[in-house]
Amino acid sequence: MKLNPKAEIVNGGQTTVTEMCVAAHQDDVELMCPQGIVRAYEKEGKGFAAVIVADGGGSPRAGAFANYTDEEMKLVRQGEQKEAAKIGKYARLALLNFSSKEIKAQANSEPTKDILALLKEYKPEVLYIHNLADKHPTHCAVALRTIEAVRKLPMEERPKKLYGCEVWRGLDWLSDSEKVTFNLTGKEKLLRDVLAVHKSQIAGGKRYDLAAEGRRVANATYAESHGVDTAKSVAYCMDLTALIKFDDLSPLSYILSKVDKLKEEITANLK
Repeated sequence: MKLNPKAEIVNGGQTTVTEMCVAAHQDDVELMCPQGIVRAYEKEGKGFAAVIVADGGGSPRAGAFANYTDEEMKLVRQGEQKEAAKIGKYARLALLNFSSKEIKAQANSEPTKDILALLKEYKPEVLYIHNLADKHPTHCAVALRTIEAVRKLPMEERPKKLYGCEVWRGLDWLSDSEKVTFNLTGKEKLLRDVLAVHKSQIAGGKRYDLAAEGRRVANATYAESHGVDTAKSVAYCMDLTALIKFDDLSPLSYILSKVDKLKEEITANLK
């Protein structure tokens, strides 16, 4: 497998990859894809691969990390991601180390080529990406590049499922009939542990650990207004599988159709 010269692969074992997450930044996998981590953790015949496309430069920093240069921060964040992969027993970790500018430059095909190479190598059954309503431009760019990469594969070699996950926008707004829910109850400690290693972000001014766990608890509690809670922690995803089954389906049109459905539900409720 040939990747860009800055890329690094960490092999966690010989386990077959069944779940794969393509994320923008170090710590995004642990925020957006708890279900992928949990579904593969210590499960025979299952393995989780994490792909981080960006190099980690440009992140906000404070406290002990306030004076770190971008180059120093990149090394710290890459080390933290490797530790998370070790704790979570990821089968593979790929650090592609592109800058955000490179990822968002439409004329630069290198990020898409790398993602395609990894898809061909690992052949995941389930693929997780950032959801298309995420408000972070780099997250959206990574999601679009991943869809583009999958569409370059023959239909029979594509993942069976494609899910968009929560980071810089939750998915509570999705119609209940369209939410894909993953019950994480009982796995809270594992998910805390893989996220807690990202100290450069948490101690550096962003309490992602509290926010991620709080969102999952909120998802569980607010799932049903007329019934008691059946789970303590829930992750929501958006089913994007249609985008890798029908190549002429526009990602923009697809996500706007979900927004239109929300508009219809609000209108019906108020009328």
